[in-house]
Amino acid sequence: MINFLIAGDIVMITTFIMRLKTLPPQIPLFYSLTGGESQLADTWMIVLLPLLLNLIFILNNYVYNKFFFGNFLAKKLFEYADLFFIIGFTFVFVKIIFLIS
Repeated sequence: MINFLIAGDIVMITTFIMRLKTLPPQIPLFYSLTGGESQLADTWMIVLLPLLLNLIFILNNYVYNKFFFGNFLAKKLFEYADLFFIIGFTFVFVKIIFLIS
């Protein structure tokens, strides 16, 4: 599973570096808020998505090892949750970058 996380991080870093020159100073990062100025954030805040993804991955592995170690069903559930988060966060990151640049 760590290979998927590294691949997702590489995709996000590569996308960010490729589009860095065309990024505006503010990006629409907070889509859950009402439209307009409240959705905008500084460009550097897009880095929060990969950081949050890595934090969730580490937290999931910690919880599994601390409380559910050896439970096959819990292991599979945590693996699928990790995979869902990796794919989801990577997709959202790439979509935001390509939509605004």
